[in-house]
Amino acid sequence: MLRHPANSDALMSRTDAILARLLTLHPKLIDLGLDRQRRLLDAMGNPERRMPPVIHVAGTNGKGSTIAFLRAMLEAAGLAVHVYTSPHLVRFNERIRLAGELVSTRRLNATLEAVEAINAGAPATFFEMTTAAAFQLFAETPADVLLLEVGMGGEFDSTNVVEKPLGTIITPVALDHQQFLGNTVGEIAVAKAGILKRGSLAVIARQEDAARDVIARRAARLGVVPVYAGEDFEGHEEAGRLVFSDEKGLLDLPPPALFGPHQFDNASLAIAALRHFGLPVSDAAIAEGLKRAQWPARMAKLSEGRLAARLTPAQELWLDGGHNAHGAAALRQALDRLDAQRKAPLVLIVGMMNTRRPEDFLAPFADTAVAVHALAIPGETNAHPAARIAGVGQALGLRATAERSIGRALAKAGAVEGARIVICGSLYLAGHVLDANGTPPR
Repeated sequence: MLRHPANSDALMSRTDAILARLLTLHPKLIDLGLDRQRRLLDAMGNPERRMPPVIHVAGTNGKGSTIAFLRAMLEAAGLAVHVYTSPHLVRFNERIRLAGELVSTRRLNATLEAVEAINAGAPATFFEMTTAAAFQLFAETPADVLLLEVGMGGEFDSTNVVEKPLGTIITPVALDHQQFLGNTVGEIAVAKAGILKRGSLAVIARQEDAARDVIARRAARLGVVPVYAGEDFEGHEEAGRLVFSDEKGLLDLPPPALFGPHQFDNASLAIAALRHFGLPVSDAAIAEGLKRAQWPARMAKLSEGRLAARLTPAQELWLDGGHNAHGAAALRQALDRLDAQRKAPLVLIVGMMNTRRPEDFLAPFADTAVAVHALAIPGETNAHPAARIAGVGQALGLRATAERSIGRALAKAGAVEGARIVICGSLYLAGHVLDANGTPPR
């Protein structure tokens, strides 16, 4: 959970100490429910009622990328944008962006300590406490829009105390966090659909039938009429560009800055939301936002930094935080696109948390990867052992080995001439990689 770079700075050390204390307030790291969050926010004077207009985003995959596109387009239109996302990759500050800038460590510490004092030791999860602090910061800092990402699920997630968001977005729903949300896509969709609110607008990504049916039933009960991808709006790649259409007309746009075919879908979802929610974003700002959008560790090429410098000019180093079957499928599509441009031997460096199934993640690469080097994610007690991931790879017919460190795995991967090396399987691993590379998110 505490993944900050080694730093002797007193402010950062204080952040670590505060966050460590917050982890002790509840016996469970995850305990979904809203009673504790509402109690705490009531004691704070209900900052959630004083925040800028909220766009609330739930879903299994694509939440962060969709928010990245929304932020880039809104800022290209000259609007001030707050953003709340999780988890962070290197520094906790990454979770809270105030009017375009990451929260300063000094201000973060002061707000966390103020919330801690108000809570007075009462049971509360880490996410509840930090979300309350974020809401206080959003309430006291002027902005035009708040992009609010669900932490887990939706209905009982700590962010779901906003009574009337400007609009809600549900990205694709797939199997993930089954131990908390349910064992089928339909059951998981129940949790995601919990962010829909009477009187608020909604935009829904393409869904499996089971998820769409659940979302549609919940919307009907609330009197919400969502717009659906593939029905009310459409976005697709054509001649390398993004062509978007809805009832307001057709847009011919540049391709998304984030790489991969799935990013055309995420970008289209963001465009549909801006237009459906009636935000003052011109076509020119949409186009500019598509070119500006940044979202670290989502099929990102590492061309500079300490790790990248270990490779030859003929080799490539990519980083992707995808960690479930849906994310693996998107990664495979992106790699197929790269192969169409330049064929290269694929080497995977994989680390995963033990809440994920290595079988599901590695299966799409059984016929493409020439080698897999498995890692236990450094500092994460709930990570799969490297030997477990390597064993799964071997059972799938992959040449898989267990390695002790990122450096050792990269050295072995670098022995493959002209390799396309992809570090993947977990956002937690991605954070360590960005730290080791010397390129933390900003």
